[in-house]
Amino acid sequence: MPKAYLFLVIAIAAETIGTTALTASQQFTRPLPTVILIVSYALAFYLLSLTLRTMPVGIVYAIWSGLGIALIAAIGYVVFGQKLDLPAVIGMAMILGGILVIHLFSDTGHSPAPQAAPAVSQDAQSPQ
Repeated sequence: MPKAYLFLVIAIAAETIGTTALTASQQFTRPLPTVILIVSYALAFYLLSLTLRTMPVGIVYAIWSGLGIALIAAIGYVVFGQKLDLPAVIGMAMILGGILVIHLFSDTGHSPAPQAAPAVSQDAQSPQ
């Protein structure tokens, strides 16, 4: 697995942990879940920024949001007893199917992220 995908998977896991801690923090009134939330989100966004060095933002965000939705729904079901009806399950399956289509069949998912333009030196900016 290339580094970018490893960073993305860990970022999604960290974001999922942070979102679960958000629920457990009870509106930031419980210190431990609040600290877990802050650390998890910071790690998630740092790793997401590393992923964006080599992958297009649209593809990264599609994978991030789709897997995040599915994981949070599963955690909500298992940990918090939140039930999902059939339309919700079908909708999440469609989201995950869309991620697979993008990843497996689209060239967009495999193209490198655009590189930033080179910096212009001060000498080139000053009028002669």
